[in-house]
Amino acid sequence: MSLKWTDSQDIALALLEEYPEVDPKTVRFTDLHQWICALDEFDDEPEHSNERILEAIILAWMDEVD
Repeated sequence: MSLKWTDSQDIALALLEEYPEVDPKTVRFTDLHQWICALDEFDDEPEHSNERILEAIILAWMDEVD
């Protein structure tokens, strides 16, 4: 399965698996963007993200941690 920027829930799950020790509330958007682009399953254009998309991913990740 390949991940796109619109797959916020699936990206959040992949980040939780990849970075289980990280508190998503402490992640900067610049780091988040790099981490998402580095995911093996990620297959989208890096420049197609924006603050709204990254915020949705952070919120989904926070929901998964709780």
